Amino acid sequence: MTTATDNQPSRCGYIAIVGRPNVGKSTLLNYLLGMKLSITSRKPQTTRHQILGVKTSGNVQAIYVDTPGIHQRRGTAINKYMNRAATSILSDVDVIVFVVQVKQWTDEDRAIIEKLKAVSCPVVLVVNKMDKLANKKQLLPEIEALSAHYDFAEIIPLSALNGVNIDVLEQKIIPLLPENDHFYPEDQVTDRSMRFLAAEIIREKLIRELGQELPYTSTVAIDKYEEDTEIVRIHATIYVETAGQKAIIIGKKGARLKNIGTAARQDISKMIASKVYLNLWVKVREGWSNDERALRGLGYGE
Repeated sequence: MTTATDNQPSRCGYIAIVGRPNVGKSTLLNYLLGMKLSITSRKPQTTRHQILGVKTSGNVQAIYVDTPGIHQRRGTAINKYMNRAATSILSDVDVIVFVVQVKQWTDEDRAIIEKLKAVSCPVVLVVNKMDKLANKKQLLPEIEALSAHYDFAEIIPLSALNGVNIDVLEQKIIPLLPENDHFYPEDQVTDRSMRFLAAEIIREKLIRELGQELPYTSTVAIDKYEEDTEIVRIHATIYVETAGQKAIIIGKKGARLKNIGTAARQDISKMIASKVYLNLWVKVREGWSNDERALRGLGYGE
C-alpha cells in the first residue's frame, strides 16, 4: 500500500465515467490511462461492461470505471443488463464524471440527471468533443445552459480524442478523492483478465469490420486461452442469433472473418507482448440477447 509522500496525503478513490451512448466515455478512459483499455467505435453501445482502469501518479491513485451508455432502449435482457451495469455503481463511487457531447443535450442526458439527483458524491460535468465546435464563442453560453441542470462540482470542456483539457480534468478530480492508502499495486492497470480483454478486442474488430451491417445481437466468448513460453493460443466464438447474421460476419469465402481475426490477433499480440494464435468460429445461438441465463453464460454477469 502507498502512504503519504512529500507531506502530501495519499489519495485513492473510485471515479465513475457515465453518460449516454457514444459521447466518448471509453475514449476518455483510454486517454486518461495513456493506453487502450476500453474498446471504441462510432457505433453506440460499444461498451457493454464496467471497465476498471487504475492510474497511479505519486501519492494519488485514481480508479476510473468506464460504464455502458445509459439509454432508454427497453425490452431485451442485454439492454437491461447494460443499464444495470451503468447505474448500479453510482452510489458506490467517490466522484462521478458525467460526459455529454457539446451542443447535443438530449432526453437521455436529462434522464441521467434525474438519476444523479439521488447520489451524494460530487459530479463533474465533462463537455466532450469541443473540437467539433466551429465557433468557440458558443462555448460559454453552452456551459451556462448546462450549469442550470445540476449543481456540478466542476464543468470542464475538453476533447477526449485530442487530449485537450484532460490534464485540467485530472487536477480537478484529485482534491475530490478521499485520503486513503492505495487499493492496487502501482503497476496494476485493470482488474480484468486477459481472457476478457481478448474478447473485447475481437468484438471491437467485429464492430469496425462490419460497421452498420453488424448485428446488434452479436457477442464474443473465449473458449480457450492457453499461455506457452513462446505463444498464446486463443480459441474464441462469435455468437449471433440467426444464420443470416452468421453469413454476414463470415463474408464471401470467409474474407470478413479473416480480416477480423487478423486485426484482433495483431492488437492482442501488441497488448501482451507475445505471439498469438487466434482461432475464430461463428455460431448461431438463438435468442441469447434476451435470455438472462444465456447472458450469464456468455460473461454478462461479471
